[in-house]
Amino acid sequence: MKILVVVPNWLGDTVMASSAIELLASYYPDVKFTFVGSYVSIEAIKHHPLCEKAVVDETKKAKSRLLATYKLAKELGKFDLAITFRTQIHSSLLLKFTGTTLCIAKHSWHSRFLLSFTPKIDKYSQHLARQYAELAMVNVDNWDRYTPPSKLYINAIKFKKQTLGINGGAAFGSAKQWYPDRFAKVAANYCDKYDIIILGAPNEMEIANKIEKELISLGVKNYINLAGKTSVKELCANIAGCSLMLTNDSGPMHIAAAYQVPTIAIIGPTEYKQTYPWKNPKGKIIRHDLECSPCVKRECPLKHHDCMKGITSQEVIQAVKDLDI
Repeated sequence: MKILVVVPNWLGDTVMASSAIELLASYYPDVKFTFVGSYVSIEAIKHHPLCEKAVVDETKKAKSRLLATYKLAKELGKFDLAITFRTQIHSSLLLKFTGTTLCIAKHSWHSRFLLSFTPKIDKYSQHLARQYAELAMVNVDNWDRYTPPSKLYINAIKFKKQTLGINGGAAFGSAKQWYPDRFAKVAANYCDKYDIIILGAPNEMEIANKIEKELISLGVKNYINLAGKTSVKELCANIAGCSLMLTNDSGPMHIAAAYQVPTIAIIGPTEYKQTYPWKNPKGKIIRHDLECSPCVKRECPLKHHDCMKGITSQEVIQAVKDLDI
């Protein structure tokens, strides 16, 4: 069976969608996947053992995105089943243009006219991994409602010593970011037990460098700053090899969950019920229940950032102790 899966644009969302991909693989044992998505998403998901083809969607760069989407669909050909985890009209059009009869997308004004299955899924009270699973299984009568953990097929790096990973960035905006000096204080508290790696994308190097500067000021020497220096595959491999992860609500948080890495996730303005570390038994979130949170804004609209400012280094240090690792 040939299944087309249009994965989400964001790295973290794609990791969460991997739970649904595992479900599809278990219910269709002869499946071969074709994945279409953004560069970062494809770099994470293309290592799946049942992946036959992985395509980076660059139609947005074309003069006519509609025409480029049509051409891409014809290059991909027809499938037994096609699913998009995106909600934009071009992803629905891509499925439609392949000529695939059984096409699935979340209910929207455009998908309900273009595609065969467009279920309405409760997006407010359940985790995104669960939402993606419900979408993928909408045509499966014997699904037992179980949604597995996220899973990536990139091998972990084997570090010589237990390693603490720090991710101080967050793609959505500054409101999701905790403070460099506080990350550094937590890391310094555990530097005798762990070597430290600072992780991040190229656009997160500024905050990573601030964390590094704070570590130096605290006398920490057993660290390495890898922000902006790793590929997506290398980022996943590094996180997978960590013994502990300190992170904001971000792609690396979800990668850590996929590898069951003990994680402290510091969450402020986001809908934590939808994005907490999915089925990570050693994943703990720290958040303060404020009247203004979650606001789901890129920057604090009230200018005080209390949802993150109120979380202290000592609180995170204690949370690590409570993990009992």
